[in-house]
Amino acid sequence: MRHQIRQVFRSGKFLTGFIIFGLILLLVIIYPIINPGDPLQMIGLGSFIRPGTYVSLYDGFDIEAHRVTDFKLPDATQNRIDSRLSYENRHEMRDYLLQAGIDEASIDIDDIESLLALWWDNYDPALNLGNTLAERRNFTRIDNRVRGLFYTDDYIVMELDPDTGEYEHKSNITTENYVNVSDIANVVYLPLGTDNFGMDMLKKLVAAIVTSLQIGLIAGTIATIIGLALGLLAGYVSGIVDDIIMFFCNLFTVIPGIVLLILISYGLGQEQRGAVTVAVVIGLTSWVWTARSVRSQVLSLRDRDHVNLSKLSGHSMPRIIVKDVLPYLASYVVMAFILQVSSGILAEAGLSMLGLGPKTTEVPTLGLMLNWAMTYTAHLAQAWWAYVPIVLVIALISFSLNLMNTGLDQIFNPQLRD
Repeated sequence: MRHQIRQVFRSGKFLTGFIIFGLILLLVIIYPIINPGDPLQMIGLGSFIRPGTYVSLYDGFDIEAHRVTDFKLPDATQNRIDSRLSYENRHEMRDYLLQAGIDEASIDIDDIESLLALWWDNYDPALNLGNTLAERRNFTRIDNRVRGLFYTDDYIVMELDPDTGEYEHKSNITTENYVNVSDIANVVYLPLGTDNFGMDMLKKLVAAIVTSLQIGLIAGTIATIIGLALGLLAGYVSGIVDDIIMFFCNLFTVIPGIVLLILISYGLGQEQRGAVTVAVVIGLTSWVWTARSVRSQVLSLRDRDHVNLSKLSGHSMPRIIVKDVLPYLASYVVMAFILQVSSGILAEAGLSMLGLGPKTTEVPTLGLMLNWAMTYTAHLAQAWWAYVPIVLVIALISFSLNLMNTGLDQIFNPQLRD
């Protein structure tokens, strides 16, 4: 046993897959401790808030309580301009100026002052240069953004006096005023922003990984147990039992598994489709190839000498299967289980993309998150954080499990050994 374990962890493919899968497990264990709370809590009042660190603007204006420090940073003005006028905006301004008849040689997108001078002299919101409505609205947004680009006057903070009912001057905020973020009471860290519901994407993604892994484990366990039991029975008993079992295997093979999943999930209804229910349905419809593979293995084992010796010794069929046949299938069963877990996760994602996954009010899953991102057109809103991390996680889980399975196959299958 120890020798086999050493062989397993000497396999480069298995070890790579194991490390990837282990890192995913560490994420789902550690992150909820760092950031506890309900993953379905709607913290954002808008859809698809960008990733980043957000500080309370209200708390930030209370500059007297925050020990204001003055800095004269050399790049502060340029950074302020770059944050409000990106290179993409500058290229769009350049396109408009070219359409307005400005010579291309006189447009320098790196020279902000000259670019803005040309823009202010030539931009006319009422002028139609053959652009689409969306393009004209975009030019209007750019114009509104650049109007106050060089506005550097102090911001005046006023406070309402409850006694007089009038606003009184409290303080000024200049471009040189800086406040330590640790002094601001409310700071929100959103490494992956929020989704269309305003939920923390990373917290929700971690919870979805846990749920999808649970679905994969339940579905994989059910499918492996059913497939193993039927395969052992069909391969060892043979005869009419084998014919009956293979009839059902052929029947399930002819009918695509995804069709059965869709029909059963649709028949259950949204309210009855919990995560465990979906996992059971997936497990009950994905045992066929495991049963056929186990049967073929048992057919090659049942006539071996040690099995015939057990028969001559008068041992019962259950004992022979458990003691003399099953140990030779242990490695194969483990590999089948790994593949069934991976298939279960992918099957749930496929069902949820069709709107037939677990009910949305209970727990998030990777498939449900993809469905929400597609439904609320995250790709059109350029909210990559709402779907790219999910696709990446599904790919990594599937890749790591299949890599582990390939590594085990190379170890336990003599024909594949180097």
